[in-house]
Amino acid sequence: MKKNKIIFWIATIIIALWEAVMPISCWIFAPEYMTVGTKALSYPDYFAYALVIAKVVGVVAVIYPKTPRNIKEWAYAGLGFTLIFAFISHACVDKNIGYMMMPLAFLGILAASYIYSQKNDSND
Repeated sequence: MKKNKIIFWIATIIIALWEAVMPISCWIFAPEYMTVGTKALSYPDYFAYALVIAKVVGVVAVIYPKTPRNIKEWAYAGLGFTLIFAFISHACVDKNIGYMMMPLAFLGILAASYIYSQKNDSND
């Protein structure tokens, strides 16, 4: 049981850092770089800001322990969709294998967070 919680928190903290802390810090400390990734994929500037807000809300829903289970499910799904669509966008636009594999790696970490979240819930 303790192992499950450790794996959950390690995976969840990695996701929180990647999906929320890094984008927010970029928005605050280097706003000129906020849209670099989405511009390269031909998305409009406002998309980057909407994406950051959605990711932060999703991460908060996943981390906050009193979030209702169905809301957590939607948060995991939303974060998963952003990673899948990031892979698809890179595969279709720039075809850079490194950029394509990064979202898939984080999708695996997100899956670990979800799986161990389920295991922890069933043990409580």
